[in-house]
Amino acid sequence: MHGIEPTRRPTGPIGPGGRSLGVAVVDPVPIYRDGLAALVHRSQGLHWAGQAASHHAALQLCEQVKPDVVVLDSALDPNCHLTKLLNAGDPALILVTLIRDTNRTQQYLAAAIAAGAHAIVPRSIDSRRLAEAIRRAHTERRYIDPALAALTARPKRSTVPKGDLAHDSPPAGRGPMPLSRREYQVLQLVAEGLENSAIAKLLFLSVETVRTHVKSILRKLSARDRTHAVTIAFRGGILVARTEDGHVPVTADTAAIHSHR
Repeated sequence: MHGIEPTRRPTGPIGPGGRSLGVAVVDPVPIYRDGLAALVHRSQGLHWAGQAASHHAALQLCEQVKPDVVVLDSALDPNCHLTKLLNAGDPALILVTLIRDTNRTQQYLAAAIAAGAHAIVPRSIDSRRLAEAIRRAHTERRYIDPALAALTARPKRSTVPKGDLAHDSPPAGRGPMPLSRREYQVLQLVAEGLENSAIAKLLFLSVETVRTHVKSILRKLSARDRTHAVTIAFRGGILVARTEDGHVPVTADTAAIHSHR
């Protein structure tokens, strides 16, 4: 079901705290998810809790499996909306964000931490350090990898003229998330071309409930119809196109072909 894998009981040694931590990963690349699963299986005090490759699958996984820790690829969350929703849905959940080079900026790191990320580490981190970051994030609820520490320091007052600020990296977010967790899941699936009945089956909802969520989405986004809502969501950074791992990018145009009631 969209990359969701049932939780498994821990088979390895229990960690120093007396309890094994369930770790899930949200990443678009299958081989990277497999690598993290192998890391978790061989790490003391950790056990594998599942995987997801998209936003709505990540939300479902956390609702159904309730992992202790989620390791999240920054490329899937450029505006930190998913981080905010996961954090709001389960305040006890520990979020470890893997920072790609494209997101390696002061603005993105500040936005991720403000959205609820507990640990910030480079995506190229070695396995031993990642396992340690997961444990420390759970124990201390805050861990910044030394390689990224300089980017989380308070910036000095800029002496750059205001006219040159347009050349700097833009902030990670383009506005607040206007939708609820469930509305966000529904909109993701609308953008993938699913009809209300299919969305209802996937999210274990009634078709009428899905219709209600769609109406609320249209109202909140001031959209004329489903296609318009998807277009607004992509342009506003609420939805993120997937371009990696051979997937055809989900765009406003491709979604328009499939978005029907």
